[in-house]
Amino acid sequence: MKTELSKTFVLLLILTFATIIIFNLPLVHSLKVILILVLFSLKFLLVAFQFMELKKAHVFWKASVISILALINLIIILS
Repeated sequence: MKTELSKTFVLLLILTFATIIIFNLPLVHSLKVILILVLFSLKFLLVAFQFMELKKAHVFWKASVISILALINLIIILS
């Protein structure tokens, strides 16, 4: 269990550094936003399912979290 949490934490750090690298790349703004949103979504799901024990929760809560994440991403992309 402890090694699984450590691996998840290291993956979160790697994704955070990837976000910093993408932010500093000379890319089109809309492409940067989409890439950073993808990394944000991965980090959000990792935290929700691993550290908040959502993987053991009822299907309703899993669907709710994923729906809220999709709604947040949609609002950011459309604005």
